[in-house]
Amino acid sequence: MIALPLIFAYFRERPFAAALQALLLALGVATAIALLLFNTQSQSRLARDAQAIDLVIGAKGSGLQLVLSSVFHADTPVGNMLLPDAQRIIQDPRVKAAQIINLGDSVGGYRLVGAAPDIIEFYGAQLATGIAHNAPFEAVMGAEAAARLNLSPGASFVSAHGLGQGGGAHDEHLYKVTGVLAPTGSVIDRLIFTPLASVWQAHGAPESHDQKEQVQIAQTPAVTAILIQTRTPLAALQMKRDVNETAPVMAARPADEMGRLFSLVGLGVEVFRAFALILISAAALSVFAALLGALRERRGDIALLRAMGATRGSVFAILLGQGLIIAAVGGIVGVALGHGAIALLARLSPQAAGFGLTGAAFTPGELWVFCGSLAAGALAALIPAVQAYRTDITKTLSETP
Repeated sequence: MIALPLIFAYFRERPFAAALQALLLALGVATAIALLLFNTQSQSRLARDAQAIDLVIGAKGSGLQLVLSSVFHADTPVGNMLLPDAQRIIQDPRVKAAQIINLGDSVGGYRLVGAAPDIIEFYGAQLATGIAHNAPFEAVMGAEAAARLNLSPGASFVSAHGLGQGGGAHDEHLYKVTGVLAPTGSVIDRLIFTPLASVWQAHGAPESHDQKEQVQIAQTPAVTAILIQTRTPLAALQMKRDVNETAPVMAARPADEMGRLFSLVGLGVEVFRAFALILISAAALSVFAALLGALRERRGDIALLRAMGATRGSVFAILLGQGLIIAAVGGIVGVALGHGAIALLARLSPQAAGFGLTGAAFTPGELWVFCGSLAAGALAALIPAVQAYRTDITKTLSETP
């Protein structure tokens, strides 16, 4: 009972120093929490987005760019491949299912993807309302795209050239929404599907009401990529090798490119993790120095407390409690700041929002970070607390003026 009033008396005497120590610790915790949330959520989202795709094939160039643009829809395409080449590849007996896609236009920042109607089944999605896109300039909206653009079955829109906002509008072609997909928590929530014929026709191919005829008469038939599900994991490795060695296009495995992506950003993550550790360590040293200085100033008070009947354990608890309270406050503020930083990043960056980053999610690793901050505070207070525990009452009182 005697410990708590004396613990808070320290904070009343040194409010700014205690607040600074807690803030320094909070910054370290916030950095660690933000990194943890970013890594956990981005890796989970990337794995979810790519789970239906074993192999992606497109124009020769960067495999990472091919996967980012065609699987995660987070980059511009490498280029186009000829439709006959795509049709030959999907006839390979190792292919279980395949989808030819065409990119190039967007609607309010959401990508318009030319694809056959069965791409919905390919991704394991379902229509929440309406019907699939079957005729040119019909469109099925992903759940997020429909909600953000306020489009529902029966509504109309025009697309813009390019994969981001600001491109020139194709005002001569009006798309009609035929359906909206149920939320999936994956990349297709942010996509808008339309027949391949729509993309070709919007970019200069002759008009036709028959999609098969449209494919045949399209001028310079080209597509962006093929998304492939193979019959076995080994088939994906074999096809990747064969395509890259013999075909005029290239193949990439999302799993391989995801590993490469995280290896590229790994150094930056490690730098920030080290920075967080330095901040937490600096905060712990600050707490240690402050409590040790306070102990030296208050040796007489502590000796007097002991003489008045306070136990060694009570004196020990006073110093240890001060360190733990600073650490707890810094940890709580740090967790809040870390979540706030991710929420702000998702709000300000469309790319971050596209990866599904949110400050509202919690991960088990955060508990370890918070416990680490408490441990740092306890360790910082341990030596001053032990010294207070060992205070020689008689000697200290005789030396006190």
